[in-house]
Amino acid sequence: MKTPIFSTGLRWLWLTVLVLILDIAIKQYVYQNFRLYVPIEVTSFFNLMYAQNFGAAFSFLADKGGWQRWFFAGIAIAISVILIVMMYRQSAAKRLSNIAYALIIGGAIGNLIDRLMHGFVIDYLDFYVGNWHWPTFNLADMAICVGAALIIFESFLPENKSQAKQAK
Repeated sequence: MKTPIFSTGLRWLWLTVLVLILDIAIKQYVYQNFRLYVPIEVTSFFNLMYAQNFGAAFSFLADKGGWQRWFFAGIAIAISVILIVMMYRQSAAKRLSNIAYALIIGGAIGNLIDRLMHGFVIDYLDFYVGNWHWPTFNLADMAICVGAALIIFESFLPENKSQAKQAK
């Protein structure tokens, strides 16, 4: 008998859609209304600034001539497919891991859309202390990082008591 979709982790894909909608809307606004690399001071440690990232996290491989665009696009697609399969195979009740997977998928697809449309990822959040700047990032990057942190956090939680009894 087939499992109803809403009893699987796919029930949490609404979070992926939310991340995607917000990410696309913010990036489109930044792309159309901000000048490239011109900071807008918000606080003494935070600017909004349109930046183009041709690489991955922290501009990794940004200067490699263009092949990295397709490499990172392939990775985003592969990770998204794997996580969707994992969500399908697990119960909707496993909230923490399903939320983590949904966030990672939303962020990966958000940045993938940028890579395919522009050849780069639009970043706009710029934190700094004095002259030291954290690499500029975006909502999709935050979703990926929070999702990864949730996976790590969950790995430290004790197993469900019923699962522990079944293992004995």
